[in-house]
Amino acid sequence: MTPYVRIAPSPTGLLHIGNIRAALFNWLFAKRHGGRFMLRLDDTDRERSTEEFAKAIERDLSWLGLTWDAFERQSARLSRYAEELEKLKKSGRVYPCFETQAELDLKRKIQLGRGLPPVYDRAALKLSDAERDALLAAGKKPHWRFRLDAGDVVWDDIIQDRKSFPVASLSDPVLMREDGVPLYTFCSVVDDADFGITHIIRGEDHVTNTAVQIQIWQAITKAPPPVFAHFPLIVSASGVEMSKRLGTLSISSMREESGIEPMAINALLAKLGTSEPVMPRLTLDELAAEFDLAKISRATPKFDLDELQALNAKILHLTPYEKVRERLAKMGIDNINEKLWKTINGNLEKLSDAKKWEWLLTDKSWRDMVANDWWGGNITEPEYLRAAAALLPSEPWNETTWTQWVDAIKAKTGRKGKELFKPLRLALTGFEDGPEMKFILPMIGHRRVSSLLSE
Repeated sequence: MTPYVRIAPSPTGLLHIGNIRAALFNWLFAKRHGGRFMLRLDDTDRERSTEEFAKAIERDLSWLGLTWDAFERQSARLSRYAEELEKLKKSGRVYPCFETQAELDLKRKIQLGRGLPPVYDRAALKLSDAERDALLAAGKKPHWRFRLDAGDVVWDDIIQDRKSFPVASLSDPVLMREDGVPLYTFCSVVDDADFGITHIIRGEDHVTNTAVQIQIWQAITKAPPPVFAHFPLIVSASGVEMSKRLGTLSISSMREESGIEPMAINALLAKLGTSEPVMPRLTLDELAAEFDLAKISRATPKFDLDELQALNAKILHLTPYEKVRERLAKMGIDNINEKLWKTINGNLEKLSDAKKWEWLLTDKSWRDMVANDWWGGNITEPEYLRAAAALLPSEPWNETTWTQWVDAIKAKTGRKGKELFKPLRLALTGFEDGPEMKFILPMIGHRRVSSLLSE
């Protein structure tokens, strides 16, 4: 069976790491098995759904490389849901209910107070035809509930193995509100059946939905339900659940504010919660070739931003120049060639860090770097630096010049180790760490070195 998978985010907020993990698992599964991937916007909630969030979802997925083979909006399929609801009315699987939200809340409070599960009591099924007609004549608009069959719903889950869910613990789900708006539980089943979705890969918070949706599926089609896989939800390093509405670790903030590479996010999330180590990967194809739902653990994985940032640096260290050349130019960093990239990329935490090395190694003043907050250290030990300047080898310089110079300084001053190197690196780069000095000293050049050591 060729897989056809989907994600169905609601455009009511920004995508966060948890949403992206679901999208990535679906995308990688489809790619691994030669299948298709659908993006379907669950936008029937007209009060909270916005076009701004819809575009943000598309933008974030595209940035991560999670392109889709098909695109749908549930808001464009309202007539289809109405059609299926009419069929369920005729078959007797849905029934009208007239309780207000306040009345339902009161019922739940009473049940909880009695130590009973807050399950809908099916009072609407006890209404006579005359009572229903009277309510309709009085202008009452019903919401429509799906009548669940008794017993347990059983399915084989790729991640959680055999699942059995007791229907008695569930209320009959509302499929359509009194204002005519169909709800997620119903729309998703109709869509999945219509489009031929074969696998539904989502978080374990949807297990209850799955039990309900299997029964709805069986009521509207004779085709077998999709294969389900429910993975544990990730939490933050502090144990807090991700929240789209709070903007927790949104993808847009990682891209725009943190400078995180898309493949750092993909590479971490693809392995987070699996039996495999997190490794830097440069393409989604590499991740797809390794992806296996059977390797996902049942334990709750924790997302650590520090781990992501460390992985981000490792990926930049491996990224070839041709992959970043255009991006650097768009960032206004247009003086870095392939040689310079190979010199500095091992010291970058994010791509924008290349800016400070561009300024340092392409004849910009260190005072300009201070003004732009790129200078990381201070000029120290001026007498030592002036003595070192007097020992500078004459040009031309190459990768052996640094060794010649420090050997001369060592012989003259008796210094060695950090006592010798640290003041020089700070004076010439402003940082205690960075690319090997033997590579960058010729790039800074004799004139600038002399000037910096004499400041």
